[in-house]
Amino acid sequence: MQPQRAKLSPVALMGIIGAVVVIATIAALTLANRATPVAATAALDSSRLVRADSPVYGPADAKVTLVEFLDPECEACRAIHPIVNDLKTKYPERFQLVVRYMPLHGNSVLAASAAEAAGEQGRYWEYLDVLYRAQSEWGEQQTPQRTRFLEYARVLNLDLAVFEKSLDDPKHAAKVERDRADGVASGVKGTPTFFLNGKLLELKATGDLEAALKMALE
Repeated sequence: MQPQRAKLSPVALMGIIGAVVVIATIAALTLANRATPVAATAALDSSRLVRADSPVYGPADAKVTLVEFLDPECEACRAIHPIVNDLKTKYPERFQLVVRYMPLHGNSVLAASAAEAAGEQGRYWEYLDVLYRAQSEWGEQQTPQRTRFLEYARVLNLDLAVFEKSLDDPKHAAKVERDRADGVASGVKGTPTFFLNGKLLELKATGDLEAALKMALE
């Protein structure tokens, strides 16, 4: 007589399928935005990874620094963004998160500039959240999405006149392009790319980022 196999309940089965889909989605989207992975065995030049004007979350004296090279228009960045936000909630004030830009799409530079403009009014992280949540509205468009970015600023109750003037300031685009150059010099091939205390992280599963951070915090 054949031994009976354990049966999974529909709820458990859906949970497993959901986890597999999330992992597969991030992996597939990351590969789509990445060339051959770069293996790093030593910490890189910190001046290339963190600039004085980079958006930062967390204390300056944190012993752990997590740098993310991202593109607001990148679908893989959008997929992993909730995980990054979860780490900020789980480990408050224990690590420093630094954002750098690696623009790879048509509206990437303008979107990053909009986030920087919002940051001048103290709403950088909220604006970045909105960009990812609304990415399906403005991403992969063939024309500049300036009108939508102004609308997102209105939703966040920003001073629109100040925001629009800042959005048009070429300093933001120059900053994004500088970040791109720093990324290329640091071996960044796609987005998202993470560096933990100066070392490149190769992420293969959704839990790898938190596991690496926890290990560094110990």
